Parts: sequence; structure tokens; C-alpha cells
Amino acid sequence: MIDSTPSKPVIFRRLEVPVGAARPFTALLLADTHLTRCDARDDERRNALAAVRRQGEFRDAERFLREALARARERRPDLLLHAGDLIDFTSEANFDAAAAVFSENDFFACVGNHEFSRYVGEAREDAAYKAASAERVAAVWPNDISFASRVVNGVNFVAADNVYYNFTETQLALMEREVAKGLPIVLLCHVPLYAPGHYAAMMEETGGVCAYQCGVPDELVATWKTERDFPPGEEWRDRRVQQRADAPTKAFVEYIKAQPLLKAVLCGHTHAFWQERLSPTAVQIVCPGTYHGEALELRFA
Repeated sequence: MIDSTPSKPVIFRRLEVPVGAARPFTALLLADTHLTRCDARDDERRNALAAVRRQGEFRDAERFLREALARARERRPDLLLHAGDLIDFTSEANFDAAAAVFSENDFFACVGNHEFSRYVGEAREDAAYKAASAERVAAVWPNDISFASRVVNGVNFVAADNVYYNFTETQLALMEREVAKGLPIVLLCHVPLYAPGHYAAMMEETGGVCAYQCGVPDELVATWKTERDFPPGEEWRDRRVQQRADAPTKAFVEYIKAQPLLKAVLCGHTHAFWQERLSPTAVQIVCPGTYHGEALELRFA
């Protein structure tokens, strides 16, 4: 278990990321803060969920986020980035907290799967599930939740939603437009893209059940274990079903990995730091979970 005693400070890991910037600049990258606020505006079930989640691994999430934001006010990085799962579930209090974080701090951010999670793992997470809360999430988010871009010092930061292990044809068309700008690109997405080293590490961690990555080759997904047989209608609980890449996802991942302008992919989701070469020109950096007291300070050059 990760030590999360009150005396533990946030650990800020510093990384140099060569991207071909017009001039060097800095960014603070957070991910997986998992805020667990809830109050009388939500039902008893969600309040009970909040109590359980706060008593567990997310008990110091609020403090660690405050410390990270205080560090940002002190160091004044050129860019604040969040790789998703700012909140743990869709309570009114969590949406209020998200609105406050983003209105008081100039973030560029991608969404995480928990931004849309009503009771955490209680139902199939798909387009219909996401649609139920997408408007509420979009209202508090600092940029478009499906696809957005921002140019900083000659570097094009692109945020794309891949929270359910998929990209869409629309996102691919939009990415092609970003590539056409001719600027170096840093992709911000919640779920890491398939990378062999990270894949092997995640398969060992999960005991061969899944890799929690986007765009994993079909022949690898076919080898994943399942812990039980799922009754009809609940096949979605099988990670092999949940995380299998569809055709638009394969096309997006293949396209972006082939682009020389892609310089970095920044993501979260797996809650532990990882850095790996993704393509001849790009590195993938997985931000550790800020909820357990870690963040990344990046210097883009």
C-alpha cells in the first residue's frame, strides 16, 4: 500500500522533454486527482460511495491537489496540464470543485473515465453512459472535452478523449488538421497508448488480465485472462471486451505514431510513472496519480 500519511509531501518529478519549442518553457502535469466530494444534493448511495472512497486510497487527494496548486502559484509554470480523472464520480459537489479548480487556474486538460462515472463501475461505460453526464462535464471543463488544441511557444498541445479505450473517426479528421499546421505536437489523453514495455509491466501487475492501454494489438488482447464467465448482458465486465480497439481507434493510433511532428504523449490512468519511446520522434510519459502525492514538472525545449 502506498504511504499517504499526513506528513508526506507531494513528490515532483522533473523531466526534460525535447519537442522543438520556439523557446524553452515549463509545465506542471497532474493526473488522477480523484476528488470525492459529496453532499445533500446527491442521493444516499452516492454519499455512501464518497465516504468509502475517502476512507481508502483517496483520503489525502484534496490535500495533495492543494499542495500541487500551491507549487504552481509559487513556481509559475507556463502551462498547467491535467490528464484526466480530476473527480472520482459525478456528484454536484465534485462538479463544483472542478469548476473552482479550472476557473482559478488556467488548465489545458483532457477528460478521464471517472469524469463520467456515476457510481464507479456500476454499469457499462460506453457512448450512451458518457452522454448522460457529458453536458455537465463540458460545462465545468476548461476546453472542449472531445478534442481541443492550444499552441504554446510554437508547440501544439492537443487534448483528445479516449477514456473508454477508443478514438473516433471525427477525432482522426481533427488530428489530421492539427498535423497540417506543421507544428510539433504534444498529445494529451487519459489512457496510455500501446507501448511494449509499459504493456509488459501492466500485464505483470494485473496478473495477465489486461493492460489498461489504448490500441493494444488484437493478438495480445486474445491472450488476456478472465477471472470468471460473465452472464449474458454483462460481457462488458470482461476487460478483453472493454479494452479491445475498434477500427477507428486502430486508425488513429497508427496515424499518430507515424507522424514525425508527434513529440510526446502525456497521459494518466494507470496511477504510476512510466516513460517509454512511442515512435521514432515521440516519447510517452504516464503521469503518476496525484491522489497519492505525485506530479510531474516538465521542461519543454
